[in-house]
Amino acid sequence: MSVLVYVENAEGKFKKSIFEVVSYAKAIAKQMNTSLIAISIGNVASSELENLGKYGVEKVLNVTNDKLKSFINQAYASVIAEAAKKEAANVVVLSNSFSGKGLAPRIGVKLEAAVADGAIELPTTDGKFIVKKTAFSNKAFAMVEMNSENKVISLTPNSHKVVEDGTPATIEEFNSENKDSDFKVIIKEIVRATDKVSLPDAELVVSAGRGLKGPENWGMIEELANLLGAATACSKPVSDADWRPHSEHVGQTGIAISPNLYIAIGISGAIQHLAGVSSSKVIVVINKDPEAPFFKVADYGIVGDAFEVVPKMIEAVKALKANS
Repeated sequence: MSVLVYVENAEGKFKKSIFEVVSYAKAIAKQMNTSLIAISIGNVASSELENLGKYGVEKVLNVTNDKLKSFINQAYASVIAEAAKKEAANVVVLSNSFSGKGLAPRIGVKLEAAVADGAIELPTTDGKFIVKKTAFSNKAFAMVEMNSENKVISLTPNSHKVVEDGTPATIEEFNSENKDSDFKVIIKEIVRATDKVSLPDAELVVSAGRGLKGPENWGMIEELANLLGAATACSKPVSDADWRPHSEHVGQTGIAISPNLYIAIGISGAIQHLAGVSSSKVIVVINKDPEAPFFKVADYGIVGDAFEVVPKMIEAVKALKANS
């Protein structure tokens, strides 16, 4: 019996969310008094794989099949399930990323496992195996009791701290036997924005809505985000109007995020938007309408015109950086 964690890479590198999910999987392995094994698919340097040992991985199964260089949902799910069977892993953990959302249920079917997606806390394992996860588009929490022998858990980014615990991991080549049916649907190309912070992984997010009045006024939002090292986001009406790319749309019909800090500027706070950002640790709202719904869920609020408040915030951050 062991715990298997899938370590997704982006162009051969691991993001912070992967170290979070490895730390989370290690904590589960400790609860179960068993070992943690990782599986990596794609071309990743040995030094990167060995580094996973710092976070508790004892062994890394390295898959370098040329047919699997690009992400293929069904094929990757087959490989991970095959690895879980080989290592007698009855718990599989992965990040609740774009690819993780598709992988978790497929792995669950292949292993006849219970699936808990969007986990936000370590499971309780004293007698019953219960996972706390988000539900109803992040408007509520659910306690999921996993009764199957095999279990698949996907962790929401920014839900578990990174913990260094261990020494360099050993690397073992893993050759999987994929069926032709695994490659019926393939992704020809993945285009990544390398110069921006990924929204699902971002710890800080600066977001704006129709209160900015037009796309020409987004310069101050981007400047504030750059100063803070934050990702930029927007509300649905903004992306629908093509003021900002749809990849920045957060909300019930967009991307659900859980940053440590979410700054909402000129966004009223419709329930569909709140559903995608309610897991944020701290929410700061800037709006000139004191009756804006967003203020009801905000940790901090500023009633004021964004065109007056944001420039002052930018100057304050610059001053703070200059004196640090």
